[in-house]
Amino acid sequence: MSDYATRRRMMVDTQVRPSDVTKFPIIDAMLDVPREAFVPRDRAEAAYISENIDIGGGRVVLEPRTFSKMLDALDVGNDDLVLDIGAGLGYSSAVIAHIAEAVVAVEDDASRVKEALGLLSDHHADNVILHEGPLAAGAPEHGPYDAIIVEGGVEQVPQALIDQLKDGGRIACLFMEGALGVVQIGHRIDGAVSWRFAFNASAPVLAGFEKEFAFAL
Repeated sequence: MSDYATRRRMMVDTQVRPSDVTKFPIIDAMLDVPREAFVPRDRAEAAYISENIDIGGGRVVLEPRTFSKMLDALDVGNDDLVLDIGAGLGYSSAVIAHIAEAVVAVEDDASRVKEALGLLSDHHADNVILHEGPLAAGAPEHGPYDAIIVEGGVEQVPQALIDQLKDGGRIACLFMEGALGVVQIGHRIDGAVSWRFAFNASAPVLAGFEKEFAFAL
């Protein structure tokens, strides 16, 4: 039996803290949530490596550095309602549930939703609502949201998601340009979103977040 608690502590000490993530609620949540439980069983041994973990279908669990820095930049507080897009098996939502008032987790794969429901229940993440549907559509019926985090790469952000953000709300997206990407934090003010650079990272582009190419005749 692997000592996952030791690996979890090492992940925080070598991947999270050195990346200037110092907010105690984030550190505490990442020490508490067993990452190995929220990845496919055959990937449990790789749960704490410093890279994205493939969960199938072109989807990943974001590497600890990327995820923690996105949360840090979003500045999630304990009275925030957070929309977690592409929640996979629920790891990100379980972590955010420690920090926010409530989380709405969107996942488009029925089998992942079923597994995530069980895992979130097992780990007492009772303030997470799982919503099955297209990632790009979000979950407007539970919004508007104080913060939105997208668990994968994007080329463009669907207007449907922007529309679900409260005025004064924040959104974290990893914009991919080929193999390279930058995380940007958007702030919605008077209906418009202004973006600022946060840090570099990379992840596969999520379905529904690809750039649409317009053909001119």
